[in-house]
Amino acid sequence: MTTLVAVQDVAKDFPLQGGGNYLALKGIDLEIRKGEFISLIGHSGCGKSTLLNMIAGLDLPTGGTVLLDGETVKRPGPDKMVVFQNYSLLPWLTVRENIALAVDEVMPDLSAAERNAVVEEHIAMVGLAHAADKPPLQLSGGMRQRVAIARALAIKPKLLLLDEPFGALDALTRGNLQEKLMQICNEHELTAVMVTHDVDEAVLLSDRIVMLTNGPGSKIGGILEVDIPRPRQRLEVVHHPSYYSLRSEIIYFLNRQKRVKQWQAKPHKVLARHGLEKVNLDLGFIPLAACAPLAVAEAKGFFAKHGLDEVHLVRETSWRGITDGLLDRTLDAGLMPSGMPTWMTAGGHGGDPTPIVTALTLSRNGNGITLASRLAEQGVSSVADYRDYLLRTNRESHTLGIVHPASMHNLLLRYWLASNAIDPDRDVHLQTIPPAQMLADLKDGSIDGYCIGEPWNYRAEREGHGFPIVGDIEIWDGHPGKVLGVREDWALAYPNTHIALTKALLEACRYCADPAHWDELGALLSDRRYLGMKQELIRFGVPDGDRDNPHGTAHTLFFGPGVNRPSRSEHLWILTQLARWSEIPFPRNYVEILERVCSVGVYSTAARELGLDDVSYQRGGIELFDGVPFNADDPISYLNTLSIHQDFSVAEIPVGVPRILAT
Repeated sequence: MTTLVAVQDVAKDFPLQGGGNYLALKGIDLEIRKGEFISLIGHSGCGKSTLLNMIAGLDLPTGGTVLLDGETVKRPGPDKMVVFQNYSLLPWLTVRENIALAVDEVMPDLSAAERNAVVEEHIAMVGLAHAADKPPLQLSGGMRQRVAIARALAIKPKLLLLDEPFGALDALTRGNLQEKLMQICNEHELTAVMVTHDVDEAVLLSDRIVMLTNGPGSKIGGILEVDIPRPRQRLEVVHHPSYYSLRSEIIYFLNRQKRVKQWQAKPHKVLARHGLEKVNLDLGFIPLAACAPLAVAEAKGFFAKHGLDEVHLVRETSWRGITDGLLDRTLDAGLMPSGMPTWMTAGGHGGDPTPIVTALTLSRNGNGITLASRLAEQGVSSVADYRDYLLRTNRESHTLGIVHPASMHNLLLRYWLASNAIDPDRDVHLQTIPPAQMLADLKDGSIDGYCIGEPWNYRAEREGHGFPIVGDIEIWDGHPGKVLGVREDWALAYPNTHIALTKALLEACRYCADPAHWDELGALLSDRRYLGMKQELIRFGVPDGDRDNPHGTAHTLFFGPGVNRPSRSEHLWILTQLARWSEIPFPRNYVEILERVCSVGVYSTAARELGLDDVSYQRGGIELFDGVPFNADDPISYLNTLSIHQDFSVAEIPVGVPRILAT
């Protein structure tokens, strides 16, 4: 598709009273193709309208260039028509006269009859033939905006620019106008750029959604491709498999920007007390049963006991929030899937490799694979049944949910599928879905199932929407589940704080492991600060020796011999699986990465100071259900023995030398 608009390294600043400048936009690069509908979305003050005005030629950039059809945009003109939120109609002219004014000005070479025909065509296009002789004051807000759209389209612009065109309208009128605009754009193959605050409007109308970060110096934080086919009907769009994931992605981005702005507005003085370099910490978590050690450390005073007087638990909605929090330093530490430290260290998050340290495994087991009840009605009760079901219905789309590419949910699900001759990238589609959304997607039939921790497996079974097909203890009993993660530069800057944090959480893990405390833990986590759900839905485990339910997932290990010590061999297995599925290249320097990721020294110090006797305890070898031995001495040969895998690569990961960065 041909590029119509090219925004190249555009920046814009405005002079301030009293001197100086405010940098509104910086480094904006965007190409808009002919016939494409683009939405600009972001919080107030992020520069959406400023960018639109520069594309329209109503303002000029202070840096960079805007090109339309290869020509630099220097002034407004009829090839770039803008529809504003406030209609901008001349109140003394009728509908017909408002439109005719633009047509007469732009098309003087046409005869009067031809110009009148253009006017009448566009009045009919927006459904206002019955009101053609009325002035704007006799029209509703929606009708006035239709006049503005008709006037813009009547002069045949190359580009239609809309600045929150439906923002002042009621919901019903807005919906009708959105439908009309979609119809016009489809029929006439219009190129349009729209500023909006409405997430659903952006998904409904757009081919791509451009998300702008907070100012000053706003930039493009991400661009979403909307893969919903056209023509679109509102109700059909809502039921498209991509709708909720697109919507969730935008909402996450906007919430993240809001949180960063709030964080930047607060004073961030590092408080040092009790021999610790920093006692005021922000710890991220998402609402799962595995967050119990963090909740217990807060509620039982373990943080304060070890000198961490001001610990704030930050509830995120997805694991991406933990990743972004560590990257932008709004979080000091976080509860993480066990694969995330090596994944981020190897650059799996898409940015520069960011070394992440883990000194503590917070939990093991606790995950399971749940399939939708409708599959049971099709005779699926085993993995062999599911494989046959996929063969019978191979023309249909089959999606399974995971919570993060680096989570054990993803790696165990892929391993289980591949070991049972189901290719996780060809026979099914694995989609990253926020944990809280999993059950809703299972219920409405948009996914076949998911792999996740509690309480989402138990809830699906209890509410009749799904059934457990395999528990993680059947795939790899004792696998690492969640870990404590911090940036390496943070760990180097605050070594005593890191030890104190590890001690507080290790003591909390020991508390969580006692079955006598589980009722109390359920009551604690049911609080809205943590999981915010009924206590009976929150389970942690079963007493030792009671594993009558082989598919059960409530066998979370929080503490015990070898449970909490970070294991380099386990993280090496994780590296091989991430490479197996092309999440990252396999690191040629994997020994260095493992030594930096697994902070065994910090764990050993914390355990020794707590008087624990399993400091040097090593877990046994890695054994999964299929009996394929893991060769930690030759991980490449191990990868090559696996029958189903993607074409993986081997590369040196440039993690740099350990250093303390400014915080």
